[in-house]
Amino acid sequence: MGFFAIYMFVALLAMGSSLYFILRKIFPDENPMWMLSRYFIYWILIELFFRYFMQKLPVMDIKPLLISNIKKSSIAHYILGRSAVSFYNLLALVFFIPFGIVLIVKDYPTLNVLLWWVSIFALVLCMNYVNFLINKVDKALYALGALLIGLYALDYFGIFSVKDVFGPIFHGLFVYPATVLIPLALAFLTYQMNYRYLKNSISLEGALKSKIKEAKTSDLTWTKRFGELGAFLQLDLKMIWRNKRTKSQVWISLLFVFYGLIFYTQDIYSDMKVMHCFLGIFMTGIFLSNFGQFIPAWDSSYYSMMMAQNIPMRKYLESKSLLIAVSVVVMFFLTIPYVYFGTDVLLINTACAIYNFGVNIPVILFFGSFNKKRIELDQSPFGNMQGTSATQFLIMLPVLGAPILIFSVFYFLISLNAALIALTVMGLIGFALRNTLMNSITKQYLAKKHRMIAGFKEKD
Repeated sequence: MGFFAIYMFVALLAMGSSLYFILRKIFPDENPMWMLSRYFIYWILIELFFRYFMQKLPVMDIKPLLISNIKKSSIAHYILGRSAVSFYNLLALVFFIPFGIVLIVKDYPTLNVLLWWVSIFALVLCMNYVNFLINKVDKALYALGALLIGLYALDYFGIFSVKDVFGPIFHGLFVYPATVLIPLALAFLTYQMNYRYLKNSISLEGALKSKIKEAKTSDLTWTKRFGELGAFLQLDLKMIWRNKRTKSQVWISLLFVFYGLIFYTQDIYSDMKVMHCFLGIFMTGIFLSNFGQFIPAWDSSYYSMMMAQNIPMRKYLESKSLLIAVSVVVMFFLTIPYVYFGTDVLLINTACAIYNFGVNIPVILFFGSFNKKRIELDQSPFGNMQGTSATQFLIMLPVLGAPILIFSVFYFLISLNAALIALTVMGLIGFALRNTLMNSITKQYLAKKHRMIAGFKEKD
């Protein structure tokens, strides 16, 4: 997480420092500040959307405070004040402050830039406190997603210019310094709303009260048609649906189906077939990589019990393979509408799906034999690095790097059709050698069984 934080800070710092020059190059006749203001509404909606998943109210210390002689108002102020200096709030400043420094160097009014920074931080605080009000409200998340997609669609298809409406509003924060009072007032208002809610809600009884949930069951008898694999498949499906971290992998995978819209809709990427290959491998194999890289750590809490039973390791691995294979097929069908951007896109996605099916499934299972870190399934999935080791980073090289390298070599040396045939043939060869590969992987798991059991038992 530390390395990830450093990476984000460095990346945002570099983007903020170069954004002025990038906008100048792309829009030579437009003011970079004006162009940034036009897209500001999308930044706010996207940040709110991701904050919903990733940022939680810092209430870890609230129970000890409640049994102390401390006023509820002081506790509420402490919680809200602590959230104001969170990592997520600093990210925006790391991006916008370098951009403002470049503006000052380019002889933009210093006072306007300084007060614009204040406005940005006030808006960041607004999003911080709005997130606490809407967090855990699923309808708010759906509304945010629908609003974001709807506004972008209106802009993209030329139905209504959202940028022309919100651009002058956010640009006014820079042109008219006195408008800084508006975001400051909004930040104060959202703070007060959170303060009143917390002051009235936090109590010893409420903090310590156990949550009561209605037990939910699902009919998975259809898995019996898979024979011996059905029992393992049923266990995996129950695990995925009943636990936070595994369930999140499903929703994240479905969400990333829209990842292609970021690139397919941009003219600059229309002829970059290597980028299209990356998208094909990524979108059709997103569940494969997200879920598969932690096999068998998902079962770490009862893995030793399973290994003590008369359970064939080969059947256990085949059930995982079947689950991932189904995900590849489902994700491929979900990407078919991208044929709207050209038949080449559909052909690339098809070749990538076949490659994922035949090659990357055995690869991901093989690397799973190196997993020795325990995963607690009931923990929050966001910002949770449990079970992560160097294996998870190294596995991206063969899963993403290898197919892109193969595609690039054949594409640049021969043609697009040759690159598609190469990926398809590789996938078909992998599928043809499935039994041999699974036998080899099974031996690998059996050889490392006791190391994995010992690793999964370590809870710290």
